[in-house]
Amino acid sequence: MKFRPLHDRVVVRRVESEHKSAGGIIIPDTAAEKPQQGEILAVGPGSRDESGKLVPLDVKAGDKVLFGKWSGTEVKIDGQELLIMKESDVMGVLTK
Repeated sequence: MKFRPLHDRVVVRRVESEHKSAGGIIIPDTAAEKPQQGEILAVGPGSRDESGKLVPLDVKAGDKVLFGKWSGTEVKIDGQELLIMKESDVMGVLTK
């Protein structure tokens, strides 16, 4: 199934976090915090400004991003747990 977000929304898949601490202690899934990094899978067309002109988003599919701990709405599409959030919830793009 394909999913296309509307307006200024993006679909993000969380990047799996390490389940081991720096000291080598294995952290169980129930105690681990959800990662705040993800990969953008799809973006909406953009939002409209006051004159009605379409303003495209700054992020694109494939970007690695950082977002807030409580950002977005969790959904399950084709068995995958994804987040749908507004572009304004994305704090920045990770680059190498």
